Amino acid sequence: MSRSVGFAVLGLLTLAPAWAASPAAQAQTQVLHAARLVDVLGSRVVADPWVVIRADKIVAVGDHSVVPSDAVIIELGASTLVPGLVDCHTHVADMPDVADPYETLRYSAAEIAYSAIPNAKATLQAGFTTVRDVGTYRAFNDVALRDAIAKGLVEGPRMYVAGAYLTVTGGAGAMTGLAQDIPLPPSLHYGEANGPWEVRAKVRDLVHHGADHIKLLSTGAVLTHGSNPKSIEFTPEELAAAVQEAANFGLKVAAHAHAVEGVKNAIRAGVASVEHATLIDDEGIALAKAKGTFLDMDIYDEECIQNDPSEPADFLQHDRDLAAAQREAFRKAVKAGVKMSFGTDSGICAHGTNARQFAFMVQYGMTPMQAIQAATINAAELIGHPELFGSISAGKSADIIAVPGNPIDDVRQLEAVRFVMKEGHIYRHDLIF
Repeated sequence: MSRSVGFAVLGLLTLAPAWAASPAAQAQTQVLHAARLVDVLGSRVVADPWVVIRADKIVAVGDHSVVPSDAVIIELGASTLVPGLVDCHTHVADMPDVADPYETLRYSAAEIAYSAIPNAKATLQAGFTTVRDVGTYRAFNDVALRDAIAKGLVEGPRMYVAGAYLTVTGGAGAMTGLAQDIPLPPSLHYGEANGPWEVRAKVRDLVHHGADHIKLLSTGAVLTHGSNPKSIEFTPEELAAAVQEAANFGLKVAAHAHAVEGVKNAIRAGVASVEHATLIDDEGIALAKAKGTFLDMDIYDEECIQNDPSEPADFLQHDRDLAAAQREAFRKAVKAGVKMSFGTDSGICAHGTNARQFAFMVQYGMTPMQAIQAATINAAELIGHPELFGSISAGKSADIIAVPGNPIDDVRQLEAVRFVMKEGHIYRHDLIF
């Protein structure tokens, strides 16, 4: 189970460091005190904040006057408090360090599920208290991991999951490249659908089995054998059917898309977000802005792909053709004021290194505050739960992290998370004063 080290203060008297892992201890009123707080709603940094937490909720944020007399105070010194980070494009429920999808054929669904447990812990320890997991080769491994975390059986972030990729036969989310006479288990091609009515049926099935959102593949992919990232896969009619059917159940749709027409087809169909949006053009950017579509662009992971000696040659070539264009498209989208969320495609780069993308987002046009907002309030809006997480404010879940310095001055401070609280429970505390 998790453990936490801190300086507990009853009232205002500092005591010796104490382990505070028990649920009973963390059910008390807790107060976090630090040098600064990033107020993502006000786009500002607040000095000398005091954050009051009761059970799993934030009940007050202010100066010292908000501190109850019987509170347990956790002193975080010169650090900065930041809302728990949100990654809107992860693959936590897949096997780590597997460059080639064929590797998954060597393992059972149970083996893959167990191997994903460290992914979840590493992600939480890095300060990501919520993720939107957008597909796994073994259908519904993500549902099982989400539920295990929610029950307290596994340490990890709050998860919103897709259940399975929705893809055309032989498409970007399928296990492709095998001989015709090799049968695949149903879980490895669960989301295949062709035609609007098959798409609707598959959406209904995914909803029935616990999906929180629908992930579909509008174009070919970089990391799929025999695929062409510039190809168009689902038709506009199929995309519209997916969006309409998902909406019937109150779910949003995330669309993987590299090719420019595939991006625009997805936006016109009404998806909530376009993942990658690699070759989006000026028309696509204007469409996204007009329709309020989020772009969830993973501009960090090229280095991980190109520096992985186990990466298949065809994947490397796909990536080389696209990476520079995607980063330039990101710059244009930021300048145009399109809604942007934070998504890393975590699993391509090692789980727990998600925060390295912030520096790239700043390099390619965002301010540090905009990059943090992409991973907090913007991400909460995209996922559909801005009332639950995304800012440090009264009524929200007590999802709070701390970093040693000021991330507005140096966004790479977010790579040095030293304190993690999720739902009022402390999972990491390396800041000792």
